[in-house]
Amino acid sequence: MRNGYFRLVNEDDGCGVALYMPKDGGEDIQIGELVGYLDGLGISYDRRRIEMGLMGEEDCVCYLNGSPCPVCPESYQIIVDEDSMKAIVRFVPPSQGGNRMTLDDFLKDMKYRNITFGIRQENLRRHFETEGLFCTDIVFAEGEEPVQGQDARIEYCFNTDARRRPTMREDGSVDYFQMTTINQCKKGDLLARIIPEEPGIPGHDIFGNEIKPREVRRESLKFGRNIELSEDKLMITSLVDGHVSLVDDKVFVNDVYEIKEVNVASGNISYEGSVHIEGNVAENFEVKAGGNVFVDGLVEGARIIAGGNIIIAKGMNGMQKGFLKATGDVVVKFLENTRVVSGGNIEAEAIMHSRVSAGREVHVDGRKGVIVGGYVQAGVKITAKTIGAGMGASTILEVGVNPLIKTQYSRMQKAMEDHTKTVKNAEVILNNFKDKIGRGVQYNEGQLKYMRTVAKLVEEKGAELAQMQQRMERFRAMMEIQKLAEIMVNNEIHPGTTIIIGDASRTIQTGYHYCRFVRERGEITMKPM
Repeated sequence: MRNGYFRLVNEDDGCGVALYMPKDGGEDIQIGELVGYLDGLGISYDRRRIEMGLMGEEDCVCYLNGSPCPVCPESYQIIVDEDSMKAIVRFVPPSQGGNRMTLDDFLKDMKYRNITFGIRQENLRRHFETEGLFCTDIVFAEGEEPVQGQDARIEYCFNTDARRRPTMREDGSVDYFQMTTINQCKKGDLLARIIPEEPGIPGHDIFGNEIKPREVRRESLKFGRNIELSEDKLMITSLVDGHVSLVDDKVFVNDVYEIKEVNVASGNISYEGSVHIEGNVAENFEVKAGGNVFVDGLVEGARIIAGGNIIIAKGMNGMQKGFLKATGDVVVKFLENTRVVSGGNIEAEAIMHSRVSAGREVHVDGRKGVIVGGYVQAGVKITAKTIGAGMGASTILEVGVNPLIKTQYSRMQKAMEDHTKTVKNAEVILNNFKDKIGRGVQYNEGQLKYMRTVAKLVEEKGAELAQMQQRMERFRAMMEIQKLAEIMVNNEIHPGTTIIIGDASRTIQTGYHYCRFVRERGEITMKPM
């Protein structure tokens, strides 16, 4: 590729300019550059004649005037950008009979102009060591931008959001707060460290002037008691087992912690004790606690798992994926499109289109007291004001022991009988062996090995029998619950609602008010309150 360019030449009757057209996609001759060059030399010309010559596609000579062609050496024009970080040169060829410039001549000129930094000699050689790259932008000098340094930063090795733990009133609402810790730490645990600052590297413009990088910021660690600072002052570690928090950029180790929200800023929460969330729990996040979980706001499509109780002041919309699991009770304003498993009781003002299971009782009281849609299960009792809806989704309520418990109970009985028989037979063999040993009978190694196997069998089967007995007791307790199971309707139950008590099922065909449902003689019976 070659740009178009021009050159002064001698004509028989005066001075002319040779026009060399671009090749292989190069740029056209710039008329402004051409006439500016002629004006600078004081050469007269007819602009229209030049314009006509430039319209052609072939190289040509355009007549300028009757004066002799001046002898002009190769020349150039320098363009420096505003921030002095780049310089471009455009060379104009010498006139007929004129001399070309050398690279050394050009570099001496640049030194005179104080352009000394970042000279790209490889770009210049492409011009000076060839026939020339005329009327072409050649970047011949480039400055160097400064390399900005990195500020020092503090890297905390724990969740830095503070949270609080509330307690529960008798009606299930939150009335006061007790600080507790989310971020557990052990003695010697690294709590925070400083990533030291990295100074920047100065740059230079094409005139060699230094361009300083910005100043970098330093950091220092701020901390309270129970924390040790390393000798180089870059790390802090815990001196005790406890919990760590960050308050006003200061690290504390104690047993108190607050949580504002559970969202992208906090990430998931996992804590061995109790957790209090002052705001909301956002969709797709998870809270796990060995103790209680208290939420002052809303829960949306999240998972909360607690070793104690779960208290949600403003309710939960599970968005078909939310999940609550508590070893203790679940107390919540409302439940919608949520799955809930409670080892104790569940209390709410409304349960809508949710799958709910309580180890003991489900109470849906308050202003609404409605259960509509979904599946609500309780070990002993379900109580609500309004159950189902006239034209609503299917509503299923179940109380009492699942029929599968009976099957498992029967299987366990059979397994225990088999184990007991095996143990008794083995004990007869073992006792007979011990009796003969006592009378001085001698046994070979194979017989002794067999007896050791029998003894181990008695020990293992005996341990399994003990475990089975514990499970049988739990099954019996579950089956006893069925005798107490009932569903209480404190206002109205709508037709279409399905009731399951133990192994009996009934779909309500007509509405009832102020009644209860129990299981009698294998059937579900409605009784007045």
